[in-house]
Amino acid sequence: MGEGAGRAPAGGAVRVEWPTVGLIVACYGLWATAGVALWPAWPAAALAVMSLCVALQSSLMHECLHGHPTRHARLNEALVGLPIGLVYPYRRFKALHLRHHADERLTDPFEDPESYYRAQWRYARLPGAVRLLLRANNTMVGRFVLGPPVAVAGFLAADAQRLGAGDRTVRRAWLLHGAGVAATLAIVAWGFGMPVWLYLLVPVWLGQSLIAIRTFAEHRWAERPDGRTIIVERSPFALLFLNNNLHLVHHKRPRAPWYRLPALYRAQREMWLTMNDGYAYPGYFALFRAFALRPKEPVAHPVLRRAPEPGRAYRPRVRAHSVAGLGGTAPVPARPQKD
Repeated sequence: MGEGAGRAPAGGAVRVEWPTVGLIVACYGLWATAGVALWPAWPAAALAVMSLCVALQSSLMHECLHGHPTRHARLNEALVGLPIGLVYPYRRFKALHLRHHADERLTDPFEDPESYYRAQWRYARLPGAVRLLLRANNTMVGRFVLGPPVAVAGFLAADAQRLGAGDRTVRRAWLLHGAGVAATLAIVAWGFGMPVWLYLLVPVWLGQSLIAIRTFAEHRWAERPDGRTIIVERSPFALLFLNNNLHLVHHKRPRAPWYRLPALYRAQREMWLTMNDGYAYPGYFALFRAFALRPKEPVAHPVLRRAPEPGRAYRPRVRAHSVAGLGGTAPVPARPQKD
């Protein structure tokens, strides 16, 4: 699915998915209500509600970049344009995530922007403390606590390289995002009277941690591409994740809006489970019991990129992007070049 998914249809007709529009309005409205009405009297409740709103807005950004709730890319972007989660520019998220949807490259440490695996040879060169951090990040507790700063650090480092290399597309994305961040922080500091450091520490960090519950096990290495994507059948966070716990269904039907995914799954449950070789869990608690403190996957990819490949330039170039859920530490190589 490419950029064209967000273009307007012929004749200028607008298809609107009103459940998504309503959820966007509710998300921002609840966030504002928590800041204005709850924060002065019940600050803990306000922080909890705002954390949920940050997580939901992240899910709504994901929905919009896939061409929902309208066929107009710019309108979809505007609908989630206030970045209450602060970290990821919408256009960077969109560019990287749409590349992630090339299922044949899922989990590749260099080709999949959202892979948590590392190339074996690069992993072996990391300091011991970094290897320990990455192993902890592959446990569910570690991903919840450590995942946000690990992801953000890698993402910012990779985009800083691109900005330094003069990538105008990345610069434009960050300029737009910077304006949105400035507006968000002004609302938080002067509209709500909330300390910015507290907003960063609780709603921003905790909101990303909630999303990390979903992304923790979304993909694994398997020989067949369809076997790399999970199905979590039931989740109390289904609305917060916009049903992306049924992640295989989303990957195979990216044009289907979030509220249709459960029906698509129920209608052909056995087909979906066969398609992904049974990579399924009844719920996230089952994942927690199995992998709370035990790494679910090795950090080094078990098959791909075991050694440096001749003809591939690994120096960070303009096309470098981040890994590990939009935030790994290893830049993706540019196209092969001769030294």
